[in-house]
Amino acid sequence: MRADETGAKALRVAGLVLAAGAGRRYGMPKALVPYEGSLLVERACRLIAEVCDPVVVVLGAAADEVRSRAELGDAEVVLNADWDTGMASSLRTGLAWMGALSGGSPASRQGGGVVPGIIDAVLVHLVDLPGMTVAAVRRLARAASPNVLAVASYAGVRGHPVLLGRTHWAGVAETATGDEGARGYLASHEVIEIECADVADPADLDYPPT
Repeated sequence: MRADETGAKALRVAGLVLAAGAGRRYGMPKALVPYEGSLLVERACRLIAEVCDPVVVVLGAAADEVRSRAELGDAEVVLNADWDTGMASSLRTGLAWMGALSGGSPASRQGGGVVPGIIDAVLVHLVDLPGMTVAAVRRLARAASPNVLAVASYAGVRGHPVLLGRTHWAGVAETATGDEGARGYLASHEVIEIECADVADPADLDYPPT
């Protein structure tokens, strides 16, 4: 996350785009689904890059095709070899990368373009949410701190993005299973709900248009 409008140094908020699934219900990996002139993974990375720095995208199914076809800008690509076990494995993969980056590990610099240093929080976004907006992402990011747990809320229903402060990464990674992601961890901790129904549409693309 960049410096705020007053010129004060902002907390470092990284973006994590989960885009590794095979999209079985859709019939193809959602990262490769075209939507309004772009692939979903391109839209997701551009959106998150408006607010977060660095941006990491986790790929799995058809990863080689995604890398060859998609324009991902400055996003760092991280591969999840266990993508077929569910979204939780992608979340763990991304958080492990963020943790290594925060620790200054050269091994974490897979693309060579991300400067190691402490990341205060990670904003997690899913690839199949084309109705997400910069306004919603920015609203979540403003709540960033190393200890924060925050989720976007839509008329009282929790959704994405999800903001995970650094002190929670290990707990989230330890408890994430299947396609539940961080849900179990969030259910047992105090979470800030940030209403975003006025600025974004949380609907995901589970099935192709009929």
